Amino acid sequence: MDPTSRPTVVIDNGTGFSKMGFAGNVEPCFNQPTVVALNDSYLNQSRASTKLNMAAQYSAGVMADLDFFIGDEALLRSRASNTYTLSYPINHGQVEDWDAMERYWQHCLFNYLRCDPEDHYFLLTESPLTNPENREYMGEIMFETFNIPGLYIAVNSVLALAAGYTTSKCEMTGVVVDVGEGATRVVPVADGYVIGSCIKSIPIAGQDVTLFIQELMRERGEKMPPEDSFEAARKVKEMYCYTCSDIVKEFNKHDKEPAKFIKQWRGIRLKTGAPYACDIGYERFLGPEVLFSPEIYTSDYITPLPALIDKCIQSAPIDTRRALYKNIVLSGGSTMFKDFHRRLQRDLKKIVDARVQAATAHHGGDIKAKPVEVHVVSHPIQRFAVWFGGSVLASTPEFFEACHTKAEYEEHGASICRVNPVFKGMY
Repeated sequence: MDPTSRPTVVIDNGTGFSKMGFAGNVEPCFNQPTVVALNDSYLNQSRASTKLNMAAQYSAGVMADLDFFIGDEALLRSRASNTYTLSYPINHGQVEDWDAMERYWQHCLFNYLRCDPEDHYFLLTESPLTNPENREYMGEIMFETFNIPGLYIAVNSVLALAAGYTTSKCEMTGVVVDVGEGATRVVPVADGYVIGSCIKSIPIAGQDVTLFIQELMRERGEKMPPEDSFEAARKVKEMYCYTCSDIVKEFNKHDKEPAKFIKQWRGIRLKTGAPYACDIGYERFLGPEVLFSPEIYTSDYITPLPALIDKCIQSAPIDTRRALYKNIVLSGGSTMFKDFHRRLQRDLKKIVDARVQAATAHHGGDIKAKPVEVHVVSHPIQRFAVWFGGSVLASTPEFFEACHTKAEYEEHGASICRVNPVFKGMY
């Protein structure tokens, strides 16, 4: 059967989680942590057997290649046994361990999606400003190891923008605020093309929010098992945290009515199976506040997220700025906090209005500047915005024309993966 008649496999590999599924679906089939558990005993056996025969060394190497786990299963194996060590192939949005990444994709295709890669086209994602060599590595693994018929590598910010449209016409000019597990980036996109010179990033992301919540709970003396404290803090962040409009008023609310605002987290110790409980208080709103007031978490970086977005748009070409302010799209799991988009829009609107008033005052009130519309787009699918954008794009007929095929790879080599054209089938 022709591979173009089958649904495209869409895989969005992030620092914290990877989303995988088939084009045409609204949500990914699987959402697994991007982590690989490798069995050290076979690797050590392989090194020790160099003095023995080659057959034993080969056998140990084969078993080391086969005995690994990914995602939640990898985390469980590493906690239950000391023979498994965890490897995180992606760090701050960049693939650093290609061997682990290849194993991860192998499990994704054969154990989770259960599809034959030779029968499907593939859409993979990458972060902005990724080295062209990384795209070549990606193409080599996909075409050589998995023998896929076609590949398209998309920039995740463009896909998030495609997922964030609210009308029948897809606006491909806007700013993507991507707050993931390991990186926070503000990426301006004009007509589907990333303005690379204006990309801004901050070293604070979802993982830092989790660490801050963990630190607050430890300082308060909550009785959490050390080996489970990070995972408990992550669950607290996902279930109970929200964005407040005024941090002082929020403190007063919690102090006046503690029974209403203080929640309780209950967990089970993995090693003993004994239950434990801890209270969740100020960290419910202090966790997300890290993105708006970084000084409460670290002194190394103190620029709030709204100011960074404004700086990003102001550095863009002047004829695109109004369109960028009008279409600010949220992406990533760490933007899912309650009222996050309202707080971001309010703070950004204050900065823009202050600049407009200053410009009017500078001219003595004779020239009045036209107000700038600021709109932050929030939608229920923003947690999987990049994957959903890929799913929509890979469902269009133009997608297969834009893909690099196996024949092109064999003729020109991996260098064809350096450039992936933006196709205009959606807008």
